[in-house]
Amino acid sequence: MTGVGGAVAADVLMSAVEGMARPLFVLDQQWRFSYINPAGARLLDRTVAELTGAVVWEEFPEAVGSPFEHHYRRVAETGRAAGFEAWFGPLGIWFQVDAFRTEAGLVVTYDDVTARREVERTREEAVTARELAAGEAEAAATAAELAGRHLMLLGDISQAMTSTSDTDEAVQRFAELVVPLLADWCLVSVVENGRRRDLGRAHADPAMAAAMHRYADLRATTNRASAPVPTALREGRPVVIQALTDEQVVAMTTPAARDALAPLQPTAVATFPLTARGEPFGAFTLVTGPERGAFTDAELRTAEIASRRAALALDNARLTTAQSRVAERLQRSLLSPPVQPDDLQLAVRYRPAVQDVSIGGDWYDAFLQPDGATVLVIGDVMGHDLEAAAVMGQLKTLVRAIAYDRQDAPADVMSRVDLAVVGLGVDTLATALVARVEQDDDDRVAGLRRVRWASAGHPLPLLLLADGEVVDLTGPVGPPLGIGWSGARADGLTVVPPGSTLLLFTDGLFERRTGDLDQGRERLRAAVRALAAEPLEELCDGLLAVLLADGAEDDVALLAVRAHPMDGGRPAVS
Repeated sequence: MTGVGGAVAADVLMSAVEGMARPLFVLDQQWRFSYINPAGARLLDRTVAELTGAVVWEEFPEAVGSPFEHHYRRVAETGRAAGFEAWFGPLGIWFQVDAFRTEAGLVVTYDDVTARREVERTREEAVTARELAAGEAEAAATAAELAGRHLMLLGDISQAMTSTSDTDEAVQRFAELVVPLLADWCLVSVVENGRRRDLGRAHADPAMAAAMHRYADLRATTNRASAPVPTALREGRPVVIQALTDEQVVAMTTPAARDALAPLQPTAVATFPLTARGEPFGAFTLVTGPERGAFTDAELRTAEIASRRAALALDNARLTTAQSRVAERLQRSLLSPPVQPDDLQLAVRYRPAVQDVSIGGDWYDAFLQPDGATVLVIGDVMGHDLEAAAVMGQLKTLVRAIAYDRQDAPADVMSRVDLAVVGLGVDTLATALVARVEQDDDDRVAGLRRVRWASAGHPLPLLLLADGEVVDLTGPVGPPLGIGWSGARADGLTVVPPGSTLLLFTDGLFERRTGDLDQGRERLRAAVRALAAEPLEELCDGLLAVLLADGAEDDVALLAVRAHPMDGGRPAVS
C-alpha cells in the first residue's frame, strides 16, 4: 500500500500494532528481531523477551535455506513485497506470510493456515484415490467395471457440481448424472427459508419425463410426515424402501399425488439427506421401476457417498450465493452514487480484484457539509475480500461522521479518524485521502475553487486542466490510519480553475507487482492526457479500459470531479 513505508517511524508503528490479532515482527539489517508483537511470539512458541534482539537464523536455524530465508532476503534486497506460504517443521505449522521492506526494517506478518492446507491435502488425496481406483477398475472384470463406473460417477458429480455456484443448475446436473446408473429416475429437494422445492429432476425414459414433472410439481406440498423426504430431513438419515407397497403409498401422500405417481410405477425408493455442517438442507430421492427392481448394495453405497459430495458442493454453492448477496448489499450501501452539487460533476468507478466478490477494501465517498463545501474521500483498506469490505464500511462511516460533525480542515479530520480507529479497536491499516472543495467570496467572484486535502499514506490526486495539461498535486503525506499517530498532519492546497478535473484514486489503478511505481504513475498521466477531451463519464471508463486492460491486480476505486464554470452550469449528461 502506497506510503506505508518510510512515512512512519518504526517505533510508532510497532507501538500501534502491539495489540493486533495478526502476528507481526520486524527484522533489522542484521536480521535481528527488532520488534515482535505478542500474537507473533505466541504463534512462534516464544515470548517477546526471548525473541527481541535475537538473530532469526540463530533462533530458528531450520529456516536457513528455506523459502522463508529466500523470500526475506529477496524482499530486503529488492524492496518488492512478497507473499507466500511455507511449512516450518519444528513448529509443525504451515505459515501464510506477507513481507515488505520499510525504513524500520523487514516487516513480516503471518498466519497459521495449517488447517486449510490439511483440508486441501485431504481433498487432493481423495481425488488421487478416486483416479487410481477408476484406472484399476478399467482393467478388472465385469463386476469391477461396474464399481469403476460408480467411482467415475462420483468424480463427475464433484466436478459438475463444483463448477457452478447456481444451486438450481447444480441439483439438475446431479439428477441427470445419477440416472440411469443408480436409478430409473431421480428428484432432488432443497429447503430454503423453510420452503421445500423439488429442483433437480431426471428420468431415464424421455417418454416418462412429463409424468415425472406432474408428480414432482405436487410432491413437495402433498408429502405426509411418513414420506421418505420428510423423514430423511427430520431424522437426518437415509430412508430405503426396497419393495414399495400400495399401502405405503397411500400412507405417504394425497390422492391427487397418487394419481400423478401411478403411471411412473415406482418399485423401490431410496432417499438420502443432504447434510452440511450437521444440518440437513435437502435430500435426493432415487426411484426404480418394475423392470429394474430393488437397489443393489453397490448402488446404495455409491448413492450415500454421492449424497455427501453433493451436499458439500451444494453448501459451497449456497455459501457463494450468500456471499455474493452480502457483497451486493454492501456495494449498494457503501458504494452509493456520489452527491452532485450544481456546479460540480462527480463520477465514480469501482473494480474489485477478487473474482465473484463485487466489493473489497477500497472505497470512495462524496458529501456536502452544512456550509455547502463538498467533501471528497478515497481510501484503501489492506486486503480485498469481504472482511476488508466490512472494515471499509466502518472506516467510511467514521470519516463521514467526523468530517460532517465539524467543518475541520482535512488534516484535523484525519487525526480524529485515526484516534477513533485505534480507540474503537478497528483492527486495520488503511490509507485515505480527504479533500474539501472550498470557495470563499473572492473565489466565487473570480470563478475559482480551492481544494484542500490531507493524505494518510494515500496516493495524491491528479489535476487535469481545461487545456489538457496534467498536474501531479504535491503536498505532505502523513502516516496511514490505524496506528494512532500522535504527530501533526498537514494539509495541501491547490486552486481548481473552471473546466478542470480532479482525479482521486487508489493505488490499484496504476501500481503493478512487476512494475515501477513511477512508470505506473506516468502511464496514468499519459492515459489522462489522451482522454482529456472526453466527457467525465467517458474519461473514467477510458481510464479503466486502458490501465486495467490485463485485469485488476488490486481493488480499484476512482473518484473524478469536474469543475464546470459556475455561470454556465453543468452540461447535460447524455
